[in-house]
Amino acid sequence: MAKRPKAALTAKTADKHVLYEASVQCPEAEIDFVDKTFRRLRGRHAVSLREDFCGTAATACEWVRRRPSNTSVGVDLHGPTLAWGKKHHVASLSDEAKQRLTLLKADVRSPGSPAASGTDIVLAMNFSYWIFKTRQDLIGYFRSVHASLGKEGVFFLDHFGGWEAQRPQQERRKQKGFTYVWDQAEIDMISGQGTCKIHFEFKDGTRMKNAFTYSWRLWSLIEIREALVEAGFGPVTVYWEGDDGKGGGNGIFKPTKKGEACPCYVAYISAEK
Repeated sequence: MAKRPKAALTAKTADKHVLYEASVQCPEAEIDFVDKTFRRLRGRHAVSLREDFCGTAATACEWVRRRPSNTSVGVDLHGPTLAWGKKHHVASLSDEAKQRLTLLKADVRSPGSPAASGTDIVLAMNFSYWIFKTRQDLIGYFRSVHASLGKEGVFFLDHFGGWEAQRPQQERRKQKGFTYVWDQAEIDMISGQGTCKIHFEFKDGTRMKNAFTYSWRLWSLIEIREALVEAGFGPVTVYWEGDDGKGGGNGIFKPTKKGEACPCYVAYISAEK
């Protein structure tokens, strides 16, 4: 019997978390990078990982899938998003893998659970730590991460910048069945603070406006590096993405001490305890 074609997505029927993950998140590639980099830095596989600002916990779930020895903790303050992740990601794990995963509704600066301490890796991805808008608050968070990591722990972050990141604009990218819209709505060049939004547009003309809104500070790479050192971290390394020859990135990130002047970039950072 022939399968019925799937109904076209609309603003009314689409799930914003599904759209977000399809547009901007790739837990597999993220885990590939941190797993390989930790092994290069420490000479062994990491076992335990904490995903701060975990949202739907897709990355924390990917970690426990990788090896039967892996354990992970996801920390986030937003209960409904954690509940979505439990229904759509945790539920798909084997019963054994579920036992190696802990989700906490808590402040990343004080998760309040022994499971969140002593880990090999802490992640703060998708520029989530930019929610801390003052240097004092940022360093306070970094110090809490440093204290919570295990003896050979490594803190991984991502960062985006370039001159196009510093001006209001909208970027549209077509996806399967919808269009992803990244909206840099407001930028204050004195405080460095801004508001960015994500919208989704559909073929029937409907629009999911302000599906996600971020109020944060646009931190520079040098500010982040200096704050990490002040918080007690040792070597801080920036990993720059290679060029695909067509004006975009090739998905390969290599350690570097000098960044290319370009309109837009995404980089990884590792900070060693």
